Amino acid sequence: MSEPKYQVRARHTDSTITVYQAYAPGIGLPAAAEGRFPAAWKRDRMTWIKPSFLWMMYRCGWATKEGQETVLAVEIAREGFEWALRQACLSHYERGLHSDQAEWRRQMRQAPARVQWDPERDMRLRPLHHRSLQLGLSGEAARRYADEWTVSITDVTPLAHEIHRHVRAGELDAAQRLLPRESAYPTPDGLLDHLRP
Repeated sequence: MSEPKYQVRARHTDSTITVYQAYAPGIGLPAAAEGRFPAAWKRDRMTWIKPSFLWMMYRCGWATKEGQETVLAVEIAREGFEWALRQACLSHYERGLHSDQAEWRRQMRQAPARVQWDPERDMRLRPLHHRSLQLGLSGEAARRYADEWTVSITDVTPLAHEIHRHVRAGELDAAQRLLPRESAYPTPDGLLDHLRP
């Protein structure tokens, strides 16, 4: 059975959802050690969170790209994640969702969050047909993410490296067994209506 094209898939519990980010060690290691983002983490800049582990691996090159050597699994409150989605605007104009481009630009200026749907990735980081959610947080949303919604921060760089070793060796079954288990996130009715092209 094929995956729905636009669906949030993630590790989640009744109260939390896990998202991924990659940072230079100077930010990532203190964040994981302290369980919160350090003062050096810029709360006034847009930050992108990704519920898909494999999309994060695609973005950071299995934690090898400069400035993205530390991969964090950030467990956040579902309440905060859903608040951000309700406040979000698509990162591009979409006829039918927006009355016109001027209206979309106005929403973009006002929204503290934005959404992109990028092709999900397979174990070899090749694009798939269905999409993976990327959620950009700025202003109030970024501050609340860092200081209110975060429940735990775990350094999963060793896991990324171990899975990548298996992939490089062609041991895809072993790599698959190590992947974080992601399933369809139970979005409340209507939550994504303004964000699905």
